[in-house]
Amino acid sequence: MAGRAAGRLLPLLIFAAFAATPLVAAATGDSFIVSLGIRVMIFAIAALALDLLVGYGALVSFGHAAFIGLGAYAVGILSAHGIADALVALPVALAVSGLFALATGIVCLRTKGVYFIMITLAFGQMAFFTASSLAPYGGDDGLTIRARSLVAGFPLFADDRAFFYVVLGFLLATYLACRAVVASRFGRVFRGSRENAVRMATLGFNVYRFQLAAYVIAGVIGGLSGFLLANATEFVSPAYMSWQRSGELLIMIIFGGLGSLDGAIIGTAAFLLLEQWLSGFTEHWKVIFGPLLVLVAVFARGGIVGLAGRLKELIRG
Repeated sequence: MAGRAAGRLLPLLIFAAFAATPLVAAATGDSFIVSLGIRVMIFAIAALALDLLVGYGALVSFGHAAFIGLGAYAVGILSAHGIADALVALPVALAVSGLFALATGIVCLRTKGVYFIMITLAFGQMAFFTASSLAPYGGDDGLTIRARSLVAGFPLFADDRAFFYVVLGFLLATYLACRAVVASRFGRVFRGSRENAVRMATLGFNVYRFQLAAYVIAGVIGGLSGFLLANATEFVSPAYMSWQRSGELLIMIIFGGLGSLDGAIIGTAAFLLLEQWLSGFTEHWKVIFGPLLVLVAVFARGGIVGLAGRLKELIRG
């Protein structure tokens, strides 16, 4: 009973902390806190999608950033052609990312293990180099968006604090949707395929179709984060699709705890806040962060969430 209560309390604390961020910014007079909070929540959405694949399905993707880039470029390209309404840009971003996930997932999921990792990396790099070659839309230099998307003609995203709560709403919706997926019959079959795909197949489930559906869901959520990222930065770049970005997303979910939606959010926040703090000391902050991640992987199995659980047990014991 106490475990269930703790399981309900942690997400409440996470979202309460996010909701209070603009109030902290107003009290301290530091508007950068709001911008940083927006960035954390946007990448937390992408991390939730990746954790759905890696943590619950053991499908380690090194091309997840491609979905972020596609969602961002949908906003940028439409804006370049004078279409700036989110009611158009958001469905296009989700559709493009979902179709790319479907097309690539049909091929990727025919493979397993390291071959799956390499083929997702190949498709991710294909998207990266395609974006780099789009000379009319900035090519390697990226594309500046003139203004954030409108919502039915109203500049709802223009104010940073209003946009912050829009992003928070999307994060909450994504979190609840992922929880519902994991807890559903679909989620149980998907998690079962991680443990023993052959046994699930003998029970009559088409494992490939379940994995493909999960891959498309993760791609659509990645496209959502790209849509929000393009609006947050008012800029799109091929760098959004790079394999390094995919690697950072993997680090975020490992750092927080694989197979934990709460951990995906916490890991993203920890990674980006540490990046912000350490980069204030040196531009080579990853030299410091790398050994820290190794220590977490070796001594804190289950990431930050797993470590917190073990510490709680030690205190009680």
